[in-house]
Amino acid sequence: MSEDLLSYELDNDIALIGINRPEKRNAMPEAMFADLGRLADKAGQEARAAVLFGHGPHFSAGLDLADLARRLKENGGKRPPHAGPYMPHIAFDKIARGRIPFVAALSGAVIGAGLEVAAATHVRVADDTAFFALPEAQRGIFVGAGGSVRIQRLVGNARMTDMMLTGRVLGADEAYAQNLVQYRVDEGKAIEKAKELATVIAGNRVETNWSITQGLSRVNDMSYDDALFVETLIGRNAASAGTERLLDFLEKRAKPLAPHPAPRN
Repeated sequence: MSEDLLSYELDNDIALIGINRPEKRNAMPEAMFADLGRLADKAGQEARAAVLFGHGPHFSAGLDLADLARRLKENGGKRPPHAGPYMPHIAFDKIARGRIPFVAALSGAVIGAGLEVAAATHVRVADDTAFFALPEAQRGIFVGAGGSVRIQRLVGNARMTDMMLTGRVLGADEAYAQNLVQYRVDEGKAIEKAKELATVIAGNRVETNWSITQGLSRVNDMSYDDALFVETLIGRNAASAGTERLLDFLEKRAKPLAPHPAPRN
């Protein structure tokens, strides 16, 4: 079962979900997508933030094409329907629009479906070894786990079209410049930075984090006027529910803001 290829651990308020198939560069059989969705649901019930990472040197080399080819052969050359309640993009929505924010720790290969699941997280950290690609055209397939929506919104139509048509590979610096990742760190430091960020995020009010992860993505889909209306509703609700945090600030109990070192580029 693909559930055996995923790890799950609670570290205080942080859920750690790992793709655990290092001998295959963490290539994912399609059944794993639904299991990731289930673990995202589990994390939302038990934690305040989550970190998604890959065991070994690679985050994920994408869809397990050997598994796909076997299932195509068994199904007379047609892609079999997805089992269970989760289509791939719906499973990854359990991350993108679930109960808690997700931080991705990225190293080595972040390719195809690996990039699709990384794009479903809210904050992405890449180390020096990370490289990013969408080789679906070269394999005769198409993105199928929400990448045409999520990745395109991060990098834009022209960049994603280029990556898919030509198989262009972006290094970590290029990925940072193209908005695929928000943080750059030294080799081997991605998981450490991701945990640090998740800990900060977990310190926010649960309701505020939910408003940010749910509200911003939906506002981005709306017309100008509708977006401003929804922002007003969310903002008023957040201010009413967050009175204690406002008083902490006004009465000087809150930790003051301080600049952090700029992300590497």
